[in-house]
Amino acid sequence: MLIKSRYNYTFYSILLLYVILTSVLIYNEKFEFSFIFPVILAVLLVVVRSYDKIFYLIVFLTPLSVNLGYIVPQLPIEISLFTEPLLILLFLILLISLIKTHKIDLSSLKHPVSLSIVFLLIWTFISALRSTMPLVSIKFFLSKIWLIIPVFTIGLMLFKDLRKIKWFVLIHSVGILIVVIYSTLQLVFDNIVSKNAIHFAVQPFYNDHTAYGAILALMLPVTIGMIFIYKSVNMKIIMFIISILFLLGVILSYSRASWLGLILALAIFILIKLRIRFIYILLTSLILFAVMFTFWFQIIDRLEKNNQDSSANLSHHITSITNISTDASNVERLNRWHCAIEMFREKPVFGWGPGTYQFQYAPFQLERMRTIISTNFGEVGNAHSEYLGPLAEQGLMGPVFFILLCISILFSGFRTYFKSKDREVKILAITICLGFITYFFHGLLNNFLDTDKLAIPFFGLASVIMSLDLYHKK
Repeated sequence: MLIKSRYNYTFYSILLLYVILTSVLIYNEKFEFSFIFPVILAVLLVVVRSYDKIFYLIVFLTPLSVNLGYIVPQLPIEISLFTEPLLILLFLILLISLIKTHKIDLSSLKHPVSLSIVFLLIWTFISALRSTMPLVSIKFFLSKIWLIIPVFTIGLMLFKDLRKIKWFVLIHSVGILIVVIYSTLQLVFDNIVSKNAIHFAVQPFYNDHTAYGAILALMLPVTIGMIFIYKSVNMKIIMFIISILFLLGVILSYSRASWLGLILALAIFILIKLRIRFIYILLTSLILFAVMFTFWFQIIDRLEKNNQDSSANLSHHITSITNISTDASNVERLNRWHCAIEMFREKPVFGWGPGTYQFQYAPFQLERMRTIISTNFGEVGNAHSEYLGPLAEQGLMGPVFFILLCISILFSGFRTYFKSKDREVKILAITICLGFITYFFHGLLNNFLDTDKLAIPFFGLASVIMSLDLYHKK
């Protein structure tokens, strides 16, 4: 009876969504898109009886999702089609199921990863209540709920079976691969390879070349690991081809943060394979930090003498990473970071409210730090940091809870890698951790976890790490 009621509820919800979206598209004379909906509706009705099929459909569609504003520019709302409506639907089904069955697995809530996510969401809600723009913050909090809970929760249910972890990686990789092929062909047809060219080549699927580079860097170590996990020669060849195309995509993404993240992940992998003791790595890191702190002004002076701007030439583009004097992209990041720190100083406990940075940072800009791409409306990205953004919006505890989540993921993953005797589990644990390292580094320079493009694979892989630690380690 419960399954039947879920099916009826989902059926009518999808039907209502179809009617609304089709009506809007026909009204705006977007007939080419309105014809797509019946096909998608038919697919949804086939899979609607099963959680796992809806879950995998979301995972596949995430790289291919398009913002509704791109299709109908006149609409005041922004929602990602078709992942966000499906996520909301899946969350509501989970909620109704919980209310009717009164069953919840409390044991999984004790795990460090799930505890970190719970604390993160609770603090987001608390800071939203104290927000300077309550409506903006509550909307932000609700979007966090449906971006995190359905994927993470369903992932924990499914990933008790190791084969379904492989399906998750493969299905999401195929979705990304379609975008990689599409964007690469765009560059080939235009006969232009540059940062500006790739920025437009990845649209409408990704609105920024750095987000595109971030997901490729996150998934590349995992797809490489899958080459060694699959026993079938055909699957090994498929994952090898996907990995090569992902590597090509990272190079052509012109995302310097992704390049550096992958280099860092490779360095850590080498240290692990060389069995360097953690205490030595920690001491070396502390010494390097002390040297940087001691000679900070000399380092800044040296960096300011670098006038190489970002360029279509790869070697010049790499050199421009340290240019903080004339490169507009780098200087604008410093501008956004300065604003975030000043906002934190003014409201250090609860911050200005989740999702409010782009509306509040303008008065904190210094004239000497403004660039040709500076704006007062939060365009060209947000705070450009997964750590400083929450610092401004949620006070000190915002980044603290996010850093705790990062630590719990890596701790659980590496613990699984060192303790497990199963070869597949070890490979999955280490490669996913390396993927996360690329994004944790990338988070210093950009922030994308408020979008479905990165949130779904991020929290999906977090549930994989937790599942490996809980169910597969032994």
